[in-house]
Amino acid sequence: MDELMKDMTPAGKPIPLGRSSLQDLPTEVDVPKYQRRDLSPGIVHIGVGNFHRAHQAWYLHRLMQIGKALDWGIIGAGVRPYDAAMRENLLAQDCLTTLIQLAPGNHSAEVTGSMIDYLPIEEGNASLIAAMADPAIRIVALTVTEGGYYMDPKTGGLDIGHPDIRHDVEHPDAPKTAFGAMVAALRLRRSAGQVPFTGLSCDNLRGNGNILRKAVVGLATQTDPSLAEWIDVEGAFPNSMVDCIVPATGPNELALARQMGVVDAAPVTHEDYRQWVLEDAFCAGRPNWDEVGATFTQDVHSYEMMKIRILNAGHQVLANAGELLSQETIADCMANDGLQAFFRKVQTEEILPYVDAVPGTSPEDYLELIVRRFANPEIRDTTHRVAFDGSSRHPGFVLPILRDALAAGGSIEGLALVEALWARMCAGNRENGEQIDPNDPFWTKLQKTANDARTNPQLWLEQIGDYADIATHPKFSEAFERWLSLIWNVGTEAALATYVGKR
Repeated sequence: MDELMKDMTPAGKPIPLGRSSLQDLPTEVDVPKYQRRDLSPGIVHIGVGNFHRAHQAWYLHRLMQIGKALDWGIIGAGVRPYDAAMRENLLAQDCLTTLIQLAPGNHSAEVTGSMIDYLPIEEGNASLIAAMADPAIRIVALTVTEGGYYMDPKTGGLDIGHPDIRHDVEHPDAPKTAFGAMVAALRLRRSAGQVPFTGLSCDNLRGNGNILRKAVVGLATQTDPSLAEWIDVEGAFPNSMVDCIVPATGPNELALARQMGVVDAAPVTHEDYRQWVLEDAFCAGRPNWDEVGATFTQDVHSYEMMKIRILNAGHQVLANAGELLSQETIADCMANDGLQAFFRKVQTEEILPYVDAVPGTSPEDYLELIVRRFANPEIRDTTHRVAFDGSSRHPGFVLPILRDALAAGGSIEGLALVEALWARMCAGNRENGEQIDPNDPFWTKLQKTANDARTNPQLWLEQIGDYADIATHPKFSEAFERWLSLIWNVGTEAALATYVGKR
């Protein structure tokens, strides 16, 4: 990679990114063809991380490149204090982003300009509420992670007892959460006789639009049932499926942008693949994203099922074992014969049977696509990042497959091993003795239970509420206890070999 990067380094010093310097960037870097002054806002996006800028903002940028959707500019927003750093970085470079595509053996860069502003991060979210209340805003989109929707796992609805939600109920005009801010803005729109905006979730959740509807309508119900009904009837919350592997940005990514000729405080690297599938259910108009590769369909569920089960659950199959075996990235995991054999066996025998085909793609073909994408050595997607927030990702991605397999009487040995590997990883140390940095919002609790479960594996199943319906299922609990004990006794590598039949 170093030689490749050296060859790509343009002559002269790298150029600080900004609207006035676009013409000075190396000719190899694509830049916006549209004039930023011609853009006007149409979307507020909450959660301006790497994924949003590599995915949804890119699709809009591609439309703008052909002279369309100029009235759909994005205003960035956040509701957490840590969003302030991203805001500062992006505003300093006129909300431009350098996207670096990492295809095997080849890098290319483009600067996107579909974001035109970034709202202040402030207590009470007054600026965010005012922006969303503006009738020019027709879509409010979110990328707030799978665990950011305050769902109650027991009821499937909004967790009314969560302190943040209680705060928003008690202070509806100065909310803490994105959902509270959306409700406050929708209240203002209804009072002004305006139509609601569309709420568009871009997170990896099955039925993400339905979940967003539950969050917003459920919160509104607590303070104003008539407003909740108006939102539910007049508003729209289309389901969508999003897909692109986007690693975190660190020193290497900053250096790569510079070697490509751009000084960018927040560049984004991404793989050479994207997919976006959406329900065509918008209440206030939408950009024609399908003209640049997105798919509109009424059957998002099949697409999201395939992606979440094969890709997202597949990430969890690899990441915890990879952490334990000191594999730095997902590509490193795929280059490890034992880990790839484990991955393929779990996928083929215990995941693919519960995935339906979609137009043009079978589960088997999609698995081979995922194998190629995961194995891309240019994508430095760390196992630590992929394993992060297992307390949301395992219930969201893995356990639904496990339940389907139990109901069908199918094999669950590999899925039980996946869960045992998660429990072992949460003990907090790799097999070489190195410490694993905290990797979950509930890390302290998980780490204690994981260490206690070394001698009593059932403790792990009992303390995770999402296992409630299967914790005592004999087939699963026996397999989980057997695999966790084996991992502790003989190690991860030997346990994987036992599963794939090589020991």
